[in-house]
Amino acid sequence: MTACGLDFGTSNTTLGVAGPDGARLVPLEDGALTLPSALFFHRDGGVAIGRAAVRAYVEGADGRLMRSIKSALGNSLIEETTQVGRERIPFRAVIGRFIGAVKRRAEEELGRPFDRVVHGRPVHFVDGDPEGDRRAEAVLAEIGREAGFAEIVFQYEPIAAALDYETQIDREELALIADIGGGTSDFSIVRIGPARIGRADRSDDILANDGVRIGGTDFDRQLNLAAAMPLFGYGSAMKRAGLPVPSAYFHDLATWSTINRLYETKRVREIREVRREAAEPERIDRLIRLVDERGGHRLAIGVEEAKIALSDMPDTAIGLDWVEPGLAARLDRPGLVEGTATLAERIAARVGHCLTLAGLAAERIDAVFLTGGSTKLAHVRAAILAALPKAKAVEGDTFGSVGLGLTLDAARRFGPDAARPSSRRA
Repeated sequence: MTACGLDFGTSNTTLGVAGPDGARLVPLEDGALTLPSALFFHRDGGVAIGRAAVRAYVEGADGRLMRSIKSALGNSLIEETTQVGRERIPFRAVIGRFIGAVKRRAEEELGRPFDRVVHGRPVHFVDGDPEGDRRAEAVLAEIGREAGFAEIVFQYEPIAAALDYETQIDREELALIADIGGGTSDFSIVRIGPARIGRADRSDDILANDGVRIGGTDFDRQLNLAAAMPLFGYGSAMKRAGLPVPSAYFHDLATWSTINRLYETKRVREIREVRREAAEPERIDRLIRLVDERGGHRLAIGVEEAKIALSDMPDTAIGLDWVEPGLAARLDRPGLVEGTATLAERIAARVGHCLTLAGLAAERIDAVFLTGGSTKLAHVRAAILAALPKAKAVEGDTFGSVGLGLTLDAARRFGPDAARPSSRRA
């Protein structure tokens, strides 16, 4: 029997194994250690995952792209079906296909099966709903068993990141772990140190856990609504005075997990009816072209790339020539900060709540360990660090720390079998 650590993320996924030299991640796609959490369902029935899925969509293959599929956990989508080709399949089956494919790729890479896993999870799948949170974990456990894992243990993602950070220090510390991912922002306060590594029971070292269902995809949505959607009619008026163009279409189009709703026949018909009554029909014409081209994910990818670019550049633009010659959405860093300030503030507020749960003053925290792609957003990072001005800031492996920590936990929980050296590269 062998064990692994699985970090199924909203944006990216990793799987790790432990050997005599410690934990390491398994290449899952063309040598890359991270795999985008995406699937493309070809019209002929084939399924591509990861970068291949995004590439198939961008290159215009006939089919449907699905990204941020983890977002369905913890809301009503997980109990719904979605149209794929000529059939409708449950969202949980979509997640199952992805996790099953990740497991098979790792097994093929290493030449051995995995039947035990430490599976990462956010502190809260659902904010303020303990029963909904339990249901989300139960669904993910069912999906894991259907994928072939006989034994599944869950670990909070920030705790996993703490286990990775612990391997890098030479003295005991009280650390706040900030894991700001694609779908959630999670925090843990943990006592770590070289003397504590490998202890069978670390429960006394975990002083607090907290989180909120806000992540990188929420920043994408807000940026999309502020900078791009007005070009397609968001915020414009109908001919009848005082009535705005219905906003639901634009919110669906700006949200990764609901983009495909716009392609349903009923919604397409509704949008064409809106166009007849719109005060600025040329904007709705753009929306119709985008929907006809099934370009929602293409636009979302452009927004995500622009958000990332604004980490290093003062301004950028999303080219929309494929909708209309010369059309572009222009974005700058002040606009990003202003449009998402409330999200950053809500994330940073969890730091104070986590300190309260732990019964600690901010001055007691020695280090803030930052991991997850959204820690690259300067105003998010600054908001977190401002709550702990005396703590040192430590950069984690942006996309790998959680997966490595889950793998270390797998070695601790499942014993020597989990740490047996692999016969192939990992």
